[in-house]
Amino acid sequence: MTSLVARATPPPRTPSLTETPSPAEATENSGTTAHPQETANAQAATPSPSVAAGVFSGLALRTGADLLPVSRVEGMVRGSGERFLATLLTPAELRDCATDHGTFLPAVAGRLAAKEAVFKTFHTPLSSLPWLSIEVRKAPGGWPEAVLHGAARRLADAAGLTDLSLSISHDGGFAFAVAVATVRR
Repeated sequence: MTSLVARATPPPRTPSLTETPSPAEATENSGTTAHPQETANAQAATPSPSVAAGVFSGLALRTGADLLPVSRVEGMVRGSGERFLATLLTPAELRDCATDHGTFLPAVAGRLAAKEAVFKTFHTPLSSLPWLSIEVRKAPGGWPEAVLHGAARRLADAAGLTDLSLSISHDGGFAFAVAVATVRR
C-alpha cells in the first residue's frame, strides 16, 4: 500500500531557461547552504535592466518588422503598371525579382517589406521612407542584405546604426521582413 504525503507548502519554483535563480532560490532548491562566493556569483549572473532591454557593452539593438500582402503589390502593378515599381525598387532589385514569366510579385513584396523594416530601425518619425536609397540585395550565400545610399545612409548615421541584419520570408499571400540594427550608445 502506497501512502500519500500532503505538503503544507508548494514545491519550490523552478526558474525558466531564460531566468537566473536568485541566491535564495539557488540555496533553497539545492538542499544545501550556499557558500558566500556562490551567492555573490549568483547575484553577478542576474541580468541588469540594461541587458534585459537589449543593451550590451554600450550597444543597443533596434528591430523593425513589416508584413505586406502580395495582393497590395498586385493592385499597385494593376493600377499603375510595372513602371511604378521603378519608383520603389532599384534596377538591380527589379532584375532580382524578374523571372522568365515576368516579375515575381512575392519577391517584390518581400523587398518592399524589408525596406519598411530597415526604415523602422532609424527611429525617424518625421522622415519619409527613401525607397531607392535602401537597396535589398542578395548576399553571396543567397540571404538578403540591405545596402544604404544617400538619404538612408544619412538617416542611419544620424541614428547611430553600426550594423544591420535582414531576414525576408513570403508565403500564403504575405511577405514578412525583420531588420535588426546595432546602435552605438
